[in-house]
Amino acid sequence: MRKIIHIDMDAFYAAVEQRDNPGLRGKPIAVGGSERRGVVATASYEARKYGVHSAMPSLTAKRKCPALIFVPSRSHVYRTVSKQIRDIFFDYTDLVEPLSLDEAFLDVTVNKKGIPSATLLAKELKRRIKAETQLTASAGVSINKFIAKIASDFQKPDGLTVVPPERAVKFIEGLPIEKFYGVGKVTAKKMHKLSIYDGADLRCWSKEKLVQYFGKSGNYYFDIAQVLDERPVNPTRIRKSLGAERTFRSDLVSNQDIYSSLKEITEEVMRRMRKANVTGKTVTVKIKFADFRQITRSITVDNIVNSFDKLWELAQKLLLKVNLEKHQIRLLGVTLSNFDIGEVSTVEQLEMQF
Repeated sequence: MRKIIHIDMDAFYAAVEQRDNPGLRGKPIAVGGSERRGVVATASYEARKYGVHSAMPSLTAKRKCPALIFVPSRSHVYRTVSKQIRDIFFDYTDLVEPLSLDEAFLDVTVNKKGIPSATLLAKELKRRIKAETQLTASAGVSINKFIAKIASDFQKPDGLTVVPPERAVKFIEGLPIEKFYGVGKVTAKKMHKLSIYDGADLRCWSKEKLVQYFGKSGNYYFDIAQVLDERPVNPTRIRKSLGAERTFRSDLVSNQDIYSSLKEITEEVMRRMRKANVTGKTVTVKIKFADFRQITRSITVDNIVNSFDKLWELAQKLLLKVNLEKHQIRLLGVTLSNFDIGEVSTVEQLEMQF
């Protein structure tokens, strides 16, 4: 039995902006985008009351909340704060698996401080994060990653939800199927047609039947319903891709502007590659047109892409495959994937009382 904590920062980007600018505190703000175009990256809780959320087009967000304040994203600041928070995690355990800048799994079955209670340790983490960054975090504590992640979202913001072993089955049974991580709207609708509305309904189904209706995903749905999630917290979790994209204030029309912008984005990807010390073999160019139609073009090469010249050559080659005539471009992106990586080590876990 393991003791897993999932830490999720509350409206992270927006909270950092409100922390650094007192004039934004208590006001509905959106990080990213602008009043005319773009997409919301994160919304403050004051904005979320109006239905504003991440990935929402800025124009839609402004209609829902006329008083919404758009704040430019400061990714370098968020990365710095994220590292500060991660350093706190490493004071307690080396088994830290970041999922993004604002959330991570921690395996505290055995921890550096010898704290016997995962609940007390989660409270200590929340206290330190608040004291050292002036930001709040929500935590979920349980026996596996699936339950811990869902639990962290239960009492946001600044929440703490603990699901001990004896309550795990009941927790799963009472969970609406829409809350299951990995069950999207389409799958949920299909499950409803099969009279599966919550975890209790899902637990009644055999693995064979679930595979019959949902393919390979049926194995996952069965295991989760039976409270089986053996995935370890992987401290050497390696990202599968690295890229950059840009939404333009004014749509790009001329080839000169398009290629110039693509080159700038490619240069940013190269900087990130060097910082992350990664190389890869697959390059993807993403294009979103003014009518919001989106396409991607990819190419995989035999030799690794480890220089700007090679990355830029491939990005241009992909762009040439797209008919840009009479099209205006709203967004461009470049991504490197299929990384050249070595073996991942594993760390043995010991058991202790929950």
